[in-house]
Amino acid sequence: MKTRDLAYTALFAAIIAVLGTLPAINVGPVPITAQTLGVMLAGSVLGARRGFLAVLLFLVLVSIGLPLLASGAGGLAPFAGASAGYLYSWPIAAAVIGWLTERTWDRYNVALGMVANVLGGIVVIYAIGVPVLKVVAGLPWDTALWSGAAVFVPGDLVKAFAAAAIADVVRRSYPVIERPRRAAGAR
Repeated sequence: MKTRDLAYTALFAAIIAVLGTLPAINVGPVPITAQTLGVMLAGSVLGARRGFLAVLLFLVLVSIGLPLLASGAGGLAPFAGASAGYLYSWPIAAAVIGWLTERTWDRYNVALGMVANVLGGIVVIYAIGVPVLKVVAGLPWDTALWSGAAVFVPGDLVKAFAAAAIADVVRRSYPVIERPRRAAGAR
């Protein structure tokens, strides 16, 4: 890994931490936070590998006790609580967003970014977070879907749009993701 890659990884882990300074809004067992915007940005701007590593670095820092989550929590307890599935989903979400972004990099725009962020940043996070919430909190499916997904959709759509718009500006002004290279045998 190049020094530049390490710097980008650390920078986006820091961005996710800074977004945690915005107060969480408690709407049930899982709070609304701005940190999922950081997850979407990491994948959209850095790509799959570096986005995954940035979010993983952030979670490692949380696990060693730094109070970086929006609730002010740190340590291992958040990884066993009702919102644990959402935390586990973040690196995967960043990787999926990054993979989709890399596939559309030459023609990337806000609309394509929105699709990547909705699929990776909303669908993936809910697909992992809601079942874990259901099991850990002992909720029925309808309650888990309402309190673990439905109440978040409007805000997450706004975050998906914001991340796509920011990534589009970054792509045009200071592209971090390199253009896909053609395989040597594909000439």
